[in-house]
Amino acid sequence: MASAQKIGNQIIANVQRVIVGNEVTVRLGVAGLIAGGHVLVEGVPGIGKTMLAKSLACSIGVSFKRIQCTADLLPSDVTGTYIFDQRTQEFSFRPGPIMANIVLVDEINRASPKTQSAMLECMEEHQATIDGAMHRMPDPFLIIATRNPGEYSGTFPLPETELDRFLLRVRLDYPSSNEEVAVLEQQVASHPIDSLEAVVEAGDITSAQRSAREIYADPLVMKYIVDLAAATRQHPSVYLGASPRASIGMLSLAKAWALISERDYVTPDDVKAVASAVMSHRLVLNASGRNTLQGDAVIGQILDTIPVPDTTSSGGIPFLGIGRKRN
Repeated sequence: MASAQKIGNQIIANVQRVIVGNEVTVRLGVAGLIAGGHVLVEGVPGIGKTMLAKSLACSIGVSFKRIQCTADLLPSDVTGTYIFDQRTQEFSFRPGPIMANIVLVDEINRASPKTQSAMLECMEEHQATIDGAMHRMPDPFLIIATRNPGEYSGTFPLPETELDRFLLRVRLDYPSSNEEVAVLEQQVASHPIDSLEAVVEAGDITSAQRSAREIYADPLVMKYIVDLAAATRQHPSVYLGASPRASIGMLSLAKAWALISERDYVTPDDVKAVASAVMSHRLVLNASGRNTLQGDAVIGQILDTIPVPDTTSSGGIPFLGIGRKRN
């Protein structure tokens, strides 16, 4: 357990050599990696989305590929295709860039819906079916996609089915004045990403993922997760709420968050820390909600409303270190 906790914090420290500020975002990204889910990074152009994805990938000693999305990108450009070899008079498979351990899909909302849909099977099944033949993704397999806000020209909306495949969405905010000065200072000689080296290997990630799955979650914590997800389906501003896949993802990410926090059990605070990242991008707001709210605000309202369990289900032992809302 101790070594698994060390793995997560090593990656966090390495990424923060490149990303100044946004500590919670970095922590969520690493927790997503340990939970084995795909990560959607959102923010305005120039804020550091690509650098966050690249620094996460560089911190792990595995294969890394980048897909720069454009409107004319074809599905075969992503998954690969069969090429006829005139020397052997046979077709041979040429794998696409998605056949790597860590795949950076840059500006995913600039790809056409057809190309976006080609990624669904890869994200969910860890495989790609090309001309009737199945090709497995390597293990571990993680997609880190970046997205610009929809109001920028040349972008396509991500369908709900694809958004649901992302375990979590994180946002990068503008740095403070002091943080922006630090960004300038660290790039006087060269960009820090140029000297960033891997601090863990593929086997370390697999070990951390296995340890995260073994983290204990009390039945009352799992009931709390279900209550949060159910509340999104009943919220007056929500047309389509969080799915059971979101509940499963919230438990997985809360376990990874607890592991990084050097605990072998999940508390309600772990759930609250990851709830918005897991659920907000999955919500489809109705007409009235779109005019006044965003998904994060809806999750915030729900977190303030749903009662938080005070004690465990067995023996009434209090959860330690909980910042709970009293009802």
